[in-house]
Amino acid sequence: MYRFLRTPRWWGINVFVLLAIPFCVFMGTWQLGKFEDRVDSHEAAEKRPAASTLKAEPLDSLLPVDKETSGRSAEARGTFGEQFLVPDRDLDGRTGSYVLTLLRTDGGRSLPVVRGWLPTGAKAPAPPSGEVTVVGALQASENGGTKGAGRAGGLPEGQLGMISAASLVNVVTDDVYDAWITLADSPAGLTPVPAAAAAGTSLDAKAFQNLGYTAEWFVFAGFVLFMWFRLVRREAEATRDEALGL
Repeated sequence: MYRFLRTPRWWGINVFVLLAIPFCVFMGTWQLGKFEDRVDSHEAAEKRPAASTLKAEPLDSLLPVDKETSGRSAEARGTFGEQFLVPDRDLDGRTGSYVLTLLRTDGGRSLPVVRGWLPTGAKAPAPPSGEVTVVGALQASENGGTKGAGRAGGLPEGQLGMISAASLVNVVTDDVYDAWITLADSPAGLTPVPAAAAAGTSLDAKAFQNLGYTAEWFVFAGFVLFMWFRLVRREAEATRDEALGL
């Protein structure tokens, strides 16, 4: 009754099943590993001392920004230059803009500094003149997947969609750091912008997406096996009926 399994058609089906099931199991295991890595990174971040309790360190000693240095207190010295608004940023349930001012450091490069959050319709205070020393939480450059980040271009002059060296490369002539800091103490009229957790260390929706994908791949493996048994059974019944003249 099962001689049909040796036909070329069924050889193709069997090979497909033998390849599909291990592939689905592998992908499910890989997604589960990604979720477990996020959990481990989150637990490690929770155990680290709060960034605010650590002494500020020179900016260049904390670069490039990674999971260990993100949120650390960085110190830089220079003079403030061009200022931009980063619109459509929410803080405590209200919508406004980040006030981003470029600090031209003693090394000749410009550092994006978020001096605070500004309510919609308010006027941003001018940055202080002369040489200053700023201290703030170090942050990695934003990208299209960063929460709150908007368009990279097409905004009115003086506005930026995201905080990154890539979004500033065509706006300023200086070499821009691939990082930014948010001040813990903002000037009058601005509200300090809290530092965001380093990418890959928070148990957010993306982390649980990996867990959902894990379940999906294992379901796919079970579905392939179920459909193989169903096709075999249907073919066997048809072969039996044909032998009985039905």
